[in-house]
Amino acid sequence: MTAARRVLLEPSFLLHQRDWRDSSRILELLTRDHGRIALFAKGVRRAGSRAAPLLQPFVPLLVSWTGSGDGGTLTGVELAAPPVPVAPGCLMSGFYLNELVLKLIERVDPHPDIYEAYALALTALATPAAEARALRLFEKRLLEALGLGMDYSHLAADGARVESSRYYHVDAGRGVVGEAPAGAPGAVRGAELLALAGESLADDASLASARRLLGAAIAAALDGRELATRKVARAVRGLRTEER
Repeated sequence: MTAARRVLLEPSFLLHQRDWRDSSRILELLTRDHGRIALFAKGVRRAGSRAAPLLQPFVPLLVSWTGSGDGGTLTGVELAAPPVPVAPGCLMSGFYLNELVLKLIERVDPHPDIYEAYALALTALATPAAEARALRLFEKRLLEALGLGMDYSHLAADGARVESSRYYHVDAGRGVVGEAPAGAPGAVRGAELLALAGESLADDASLASARRLLGAAIAAALDGRELATRKVARAVRGLRTEER
């Protein structure tokens, strides 16, 4: 008989949790070395649970569990570091990161690079001025780690270098597919493509282009699935418009 696997003090972030039975929860976690996993947290809804206060979003955790692969049982949790001080206005962006991980990463598929990119993005969300760039960099790095990234600095057909002063057409599934006239629908300036490729994104134009390009790539990866966080964000924007 095979002994139950034991994992001790694995760096993790809680992505989502839901009630299970009378006093327990099922946790969805992003772990550094085991990828996205689900664990049963027994008894954490009981009064006096020491684990419950720690099981919150955006808190760096050290998680221990037993079990083989996905669906193990939580045996311990402690803080790895103080909670990340995500700015109140950036909370929806934090939950957007969580939803991307939940919908695009398969369970038990280790991606230490995604874990590190996620931690960096959360840290950046402590500063509202850094929010847009943090989201774009995480989207880009997530797609690349999943094998869905594109080369924005070269043409897909012949590998010719993108020139900063020219304009290009970009296909969400193939990358930079050819030159375009300035002002053509969907045309992207080469300087903005190079800014995305080099992860500089230092101005509003580069950030706007990156949002559009990466948004199209993520939509293709989601294959028709809608992100709840985007739906909520649209509703909030609609309410603000009505209030004006």
